[in-house]
Amino acid sequence: MADHLAQSDARPENGVIPALRWEEPPEGPVLVLLDQTRLPHEEAELVCTDVQALVAAIRSLAVRGAPLLGLAGAYGVALAAARGYDVEEAAELLARARPTAVNLEYGVRRAAAAYREAGVEQGPAAALAEARALHAEDAVASTSMAGHGARLLAELVPGGGYRILTHCNTGALVSGGEGTALAVVLAVHRTGELRRLWVDETRPLLQGARLTAYEAARAEMPYTLLADNAAGSLFAAGEVDAVLVGADRIAADGSTANKVGSYPLAVLARHHGIPFVVVAPVTTVDLATPDGASIEVEQRAASEVTDLAPSPLGAQAYNPAFDVTPPDLITAIVTENGVVSPVTAEALAAVCGA
Repeated sequence: MADHLAQSDARPENGVIPALRWEEPPEGPVLVLLDQTRLPHEEAELVCTDVQALVAAIRSLAVRGAPLLGLAGAYGVALAAARGYDVEEAAELLARARPTAVNLEYGVRRAAAAYREAGVEQGPAAALAEARALHAEDAVASTSMAGHGARLLAELVPGGGYRILTHCNTGALVSGGEGTALAVVLAVHRTGELRRLWVDETRPLLQGARLTAYEAARAEMPYTLLADNAAGSLFAAGEVDAVLVGADRIAADGSTANKVGSYPLAVLARHHGIPFVVVAPVTTVDLATPDGASIEVEQRAASEVTDLAPSPLGAQAYNPAFDVTPPDLITAIVTENGVVSPVTAEALAAVCGA
């Protein structure tokens, strides 16, 4: 089951509520999530005591973002093990909760493997240790990506004063650290090199308007929110120096699935000669998926579109969660292991250590 807890005394000393944490109250272990569907107006937490509640939270986007889904998957396996549920069944439920997000399956697989190797008696502790290890690795990867990305921007846009456009949400809300693409933005902001962050609303669920704007405001970044269909006018006016986005799955050839609306930005960027940069950990790279056409794109409920604004009763809606950008439109892929540019299958495999 899952319960909502409004924030009060649980707020950490630094005032920043983690997107995900493991707790062990007297009644048994729980996974506590910052409910991202309630941001920015309410900082409330969702307490999951079983895998079914966690799967529901993943599907509703209460917890979301590629790296964080990997952590949620790993901790979900640990939760099932600690609570005495069938770990194999739990792993299967979690791994398929959002089919495009490869990190989710990766996190589940790691924790489940640790459980199996340790055996039933020591399995719960082993699964939890693996989840915590993945959590720590993700934080380190975030810091590394931020450094690589900041150096790349200095090469691509000499002189600083960057005007960066981003799509969806890629900060601490999706990571065990400070994020992916937004971690790069934060790094250049801290050095005084961020002139303007352009934040796409990211319809229909407004992850940009609700979440990226929330994180940018907390970090005191100079940011401006825009409707997704206003991005073209910014490019035409020469107001964008680079586009930075995250990824939910990167195929072996470098094709990248990211929040729907990313592909049009890549096309616009190419037309206007603007760098289009993907920032993602190597855990997001799926070398078993050969190309973009092989990526399963999650289709979400029509109501997410029709409920955003009044629509005629019975209106149908096309609502893919992601679109796929081909590698020839991507200037570079930034990982914790280095930068891939130009984006080729060989270079991507090399940075992944394959």
